[in-house]
This record gives sequence, C-alpha cells and structure tokens, in this order.
Amino acid sequence: MKSAYELAMERLNKTSPTVNLSDDQKRQIADIESQCKAKIAERELFLQGELEKAVNTGDAEAVEQIEKQIASERKSIRTNFEEKKEKVRHQKA
Repeated sequence: MKSAYELAMERLNKTSPTVNLSDDQKRQIADIESQCKAKIAERELFLQGELEKAVNTGDAEAVEQIEKQIASERKSIRTNFEEKKEKVRHQKA
C-alpha cells in the first residue's frame, strides 16, 4: 500500500515530469544564478548609497521611493534571469 506522499509524488510527476539536466546545463544555470546575484548586489549597493543620502537629509518620501525601487529592481532582475535559466533547462541535452 502506497503512502499519501508516494501518491502525491506520482501525481506531481504526471503533471510536471522531472527534468534531468546535463552537466553543461547545470554549469550554465549556476553561472546565470551567479550573474543574477552579482547584478542584484550591484544595484542594491548603488541604491543603498542613495538611500543613506535620503535618510541623512530626512526626506521620508525619497526613502520610501528608493526602498520601492530596490524591491522592484530586485524582482525585475530575478525575473529576467529566471527566464534565462528556463531557456537553458529547455535546451536539448
């Protein structure tokens, strides 16, 4: 008799089968992830400087806007790099 976990895993594999990646694809995805982290860190570093300037001047509106910009850029960068990783995943091995 199968456990609920085993049954759930079987159903999951039917709807979205596991994709086996080649070593080259794994390296490409790791490189893309590294680039993504670097790009996010670069933008956050720049915007943190802007944020500190706004805090020092006491401009609460600018602080809020910069915080929103940081979150927006992080999401945009992550989305862009996720699309690149998906392309690698769907390449022929």
